[in-house]
Amino acid sequence: MRVSDLPVVGDLLESGAEDRVFDSLLLVGPLLILLIALVGRSSLTTGLALSYVSFFIAYVLYRGVRN
Repeated sequence: MRVSDLPVVGDLLESGAEDRVFDSLLLVGPLLILLIALVGRSSLTTGLALSYVSFFIAYVLYRGVRN
């Protein structure tokens, strides 16, 4: 089973920007928020959130410079 086979996720990927990394980042964001809500704020979750935001910004800037 692939991620694109899931009912809601498949529709999002088909209507997305044809960029698997960007689509994946958009799907991981809410899951990360859910994880932080369930586990609570700690140094681990803060590090995950900072890593996610840093990678997201770096990737958007990379795509902006590249195109």
